[in-house]
Amino acid sequence: MQRLAEWLLWLFGWSVEVAPPPGRKCVVIFYPHTSNWDFVIGMVARSAIRLPIQWAGKDTLFRWPMGGIFRWLGGIPVNRRERTGLTARLAAEFAQRRRFYLAITPEGTRSRTYGWKSGFYHLALAAKVPLGLAYIDYRQKRVGIGGFLELTGDETVDLDALRRFYAGKTGKHPANQSEIRFVR
Repeated sequence: MQRLAEWLLWLFGWSVEVAPPPGRKCVVIFYPHTSNWDFVIGMVARSAIRLPIQWAGKDTLFRWPMGGIFRWLGGIPVNRRERTGLTARLAAEFAQRRRFYLAITPEGTRSRTYGWKSGFYHLALAAKVPLGLAYIDYRQKRVGIGGFLELTGDETVDLDALRRFYAGKTGKHPANQSEIRFVR
């Protein structure tokens, strides 16, 4: 499967970057997320890099007929309409597992928003795991995990580091890219 994924990416002119993970657990943020194609390219890239990354997606994706397929692909349904204690549950999941990489799109949608949701940030802090910096750049035709960030707990410092890393990364629909700041 890895060779097929590498070949598909090569065929369409994409290259993959993979920074080695600092450990067996991390929260991975994937930005910018502006198109349904991000999922397709991201899944192929995941196969190419051979990291068992699971991903959080809105619960409506997990209904019949695609629900079983999305779960098989590593999806974890998330109810975005109500507070369910998800951060605490996922932090407990990190504590229980020996190996867990969980990808989250910080905007929570493909549409432009006023900023990022902060759940991934609080989850990484609560689970005491680094933040994997995954990206898709349509201008450069690059996708991957470019590095890892040990969060300080100081939102200003951490968001500045994220802005520096993601500067110049361009989504398929750049007008839909959200500003890197937390919305409350």
